[in-house]
Amino acid sequence: MARMSAEERRESVIRAATIEFASGGYHGTSTEVIARRVGVSQPYLFRLFPGKKAIFLAVAERCLEDTIRTFADASKGLEGEDALHAMADAYTRVITEQPEWLLMQMQLYVAVGAAEQEGDHEFGEAVRAGWMRLWDTVHVPLGAEVGETTTFLAYGMLINCLVAMGFPPEHRVWEGLYPSARLKGRLER
Repeated sequence: MARMSAEERRESVIRAATIEFASGGYHGTSTEVIARRVGVSQPYLFRLFPGKKAIFLAVAERCLEDTIRTFADASKGLEGEDALHAMADAYTRVITEQPEWLLMQMQLYVAVGAAEQEGDHEFGEAVRAGWMRLWDTVHVPLGAEVGETTTFLAYGMLINCLVAMGFPPEHRVWEGLYPSARLKGRLER
């Protein structure tokens, strides 16, 4: 069996840390748990990343980049309502098929808020920069209309919260979110 390169090992750390941070959050996840999931020692983990914060920021960056890529791929060549529905469908598919992705997003916002209160602005700066790339990615296909972009992202955050809280698709809180049966069908799977 071939040994993994450092880059392959870094990638496995990011995948493992996504799962661990998604369930335990920044403060509730130890580097020991991440190292164990990857199958490496903590000292080796710290050769790949200088510390827990660096691991979390790498996971946050990946989470945001994956979301940006999902929207960009879905809306490629589309505009307006077509782009909106394509992006909404793609995002709904991802969060239902990979629940850790959604939970990691939620943990990332919590970590930024906690860090900002503690006077640590590094989390916030990195996440805000990624979030602005996300904003720009959906803004143009939606016609570069601020109201459309805001509404799309606001609905997305509401969907994140409802899914994270475990509201079943048939619950009445979803009724206003079904512009078509597509969203409901995706959530019911």
